[in-house]
This record gives sequence, structure tokens and C-alpha cells, in this order.
Amino acid sequence: MPSDRIYLDHNATTPVDPRVLEAMLPWFTEHYGNAASATHGAGCDAASGAEMARAHIAHSINATGKDIIFTSGATEANNLAIQGVARQYAERGRHLITVATEHRATLETCEYLAANGWEITIVGVNHDGQVDPSAIAEAIRSDTVLVSVMLANNEIGTLHDIAAIGKITRERGVLLHVDAAQAYGKTPIDVDALQVDLMSLSAHKCYGPKGIGALYLRRREPRVRLQPLLFGGGHERGMRAGTLNVPGIIGFARAGTIAQNEMATESERISALKERLWTGLSDVATRRLGHPTACLPGTLNVIFPGIDARYLLLETPRVAASLGAACTSVMPKPSHVLRAIGIDWRTAEGAVRFSVGRFNTEQEMDEAAQLITAQVKTLQARRAVSVAEPE
Repeated sequence: MPSDRIYLDHNATTPVDPRVLEAMLPWFTEHYGNAASATHGAGCDAASGAEMARAHIAHSINATGKDIIFTSGATEANNLAIQGVARQYAERGRHLITVATEHRATLETCEYLAANGWEITIVGVNHDGQVDPSAIAEAIRSDTVLVSVMLANNEIGTLHDIAAIGKITRERGVLLHVDAAQAYGKTPIDVDALQVDLMSLSAHKCYGPKGIGALYLRRREPRVRLQPLLFGGGHERGMRAGTLNVPGIIGFARAGTIAQNEMATESERISALKERLWTGLSDVATRRLGHPTACLPGTLNVIFPGIDARYLLLETPRVAASLGAACTSVMPKPSHVLRAIGIDWRTAEGAVRFSVGRFNTEQEMDEAAQLITAQVKTLQARRAVSVAEPE
């Protein structure tokens, strides 16, 4: 990455923290065994390292090591949770509930199930992007087996009231799955306090490596069962076949530990940087999206009126930001999240998501605001001239 680039796309991915990389390196070269090879020391060393990391990750969400299933990331964890529960409990019911602003990994999984005999209810949100827990309660039916709601929205940063939703689902005997990929390491998580039954986690959103994630699966009160998606070898208690990515697991645990230890001070610092950036952009940005207080510390989604944000970002290459979710930013239509909170298509064309992170500085906020503001004014002037020209 060029040294002069101002990286403000941490919701898409984060750079690996040097402390995380340092922890991972020996597991590529010195402790390279397969964790499933129990007949020699190299395999046992790898298994021991993976189990220690599993315990650290579990501890960070107030769970136990046996509750954690390693996956390739949060997308796989979402698929395993939603499809696995749907199939396991199909005889009890074929109705699932989710929310309109969920990540595509959740929505497309639900679409797949809908095409194969399940019924999906998609609950809307308010203009801040929050779902009303009472709307979830109203959507629950006698044949509902699962509610899937993200903890923090990846595009606008809004936090849902998972504790209130968890209370409802627990009282109604319905399982609750939470996609916490964007929230993990940025906001405190306690699966017992939230009454969550399944939770998806990802390492690369909190300065860990790509290609590793986890699914928390409650084993008591109630014990949750699911059908696996991958078969072959009996890994992860038969829940997810495949050789464990031990270096990735080690990095995941180290990243999670660092994030937990530094969360209080980092959240305050990053939030201040976000506000500094917003102040610098406020001359040309008319609106910021998402909940004003129940939100991630570093997510700033703003509207620049009268421009196409694609051209803004292309013509401001020093600032790395995005139109929305990284997995859907290449799509020509506006974000489904912005549409769900009532933003019309034309206005949504001017939306940019900036996501501030651990290694950003005040100077970068000021420089990014100056560069973006200048380019917005240039594009607005160009558009005004174009409109004024006679046909």
C-alpha cells in the first residue's frame, strides 16, 4: 500500500497488526504440524496452540472453548448458523426472521432457503437503521425456529438492541443468531448477557488475518444443534470439516486479545477522529447516516449532494473509502441498507462510507477532509456547468 494513502476503509478489512503477525509467524515455520495429527509432537503442538487460541477467543465473548467452531470467516459462519439450524429444526418449523439491513451473507442465505421450502420474514428498520425489538416479537410465529440479526451494521455503523431481542427470543423458545463480524473487537460482547445462541465472528475486521472466523454455538441452556455444511474428517466436533488454519487461529486470538485490552481507549480515540473528519467534511456533506449514539466508534457514512460518489472516490485516489459494503460496492445499484433507511436512489448515489481505524491520525483526518471537500466542490461545479449549458 502506498505510504501516502489515507486508509479509511477499515469496515472492509483492517491491516494485520504487527503484534498479530509476530504471534503468527512461528506457526508457519516452527510449529507447522497438522492439528489433527495426534500421533507425533508436531501435530500435538499445533493442536495445543489452536485450543489455547480457541479458549482466548471464547473468553473475549464470555463463552467457553467448546462453544467455538472455527470457519474460514464470518460469511461461512453465517451460512453454517442459518442453514445448519434451518435443516436441523426443519421438523419443528420452516420459518426464519431476519432484518432488511443485514449483510448479503445473511440475506442471500435466507434467499436460498426461501427457494428451497423455508419461509423468510424480513423486518424493516427506522431511519437510523435500528430494528424495533417489538417488530421482531410480532414477526415470531409458532413455526419460527431462528431469528438472525447483526450486532453492528457494516455500512452505517448502527447497533441493534440485541439484549432486548435476545430476551424476546429466549422467552418465545426461538434461537437467536447474531452476525458480530463488524462489532467484534470494537464493542463489548457477552453472549450470556445478550442471550445469544449463535454468533458469527471474523478476524480480519479487528486487525487479524483474512481467511479465519468462528461460529459461537451455545452448548447449554439451551443446547443448540445444527447440521454441518462441510463433511470429511470429523474436525470441529463434526460441525465443520477441514484442516485447521492454525496460524490464522493464533492470529485471530492475538487480535482479539489486543482489541479487548485496548477497547476502551481506542474506542474513544477513534470516535474523536471520526468526529474530526465529520467536522472537516461538514461544509460539503449535508447528512450523516446511522444512529447518532448507538453506533460503532469509527463508522461515518455521509451524503454529498449532487454528485456521484463513484467519481468522487476515483478522482481522490489518496483517500481509500468505499460506497458501502466491500462485497457489494461493484454493483451499479444503490446499497440495500440505504434504501432500507429511506434514502432515495438519487441521494444514495452521493453516499460515502469512511471507516476510521487503529493506525489513523488526526493529520490524516484533516488531509482527507481537505482532499474530499475540494473534489466535491469541483464535481459540483462541473455538474452545475453541465446543467447550465444549452442543449
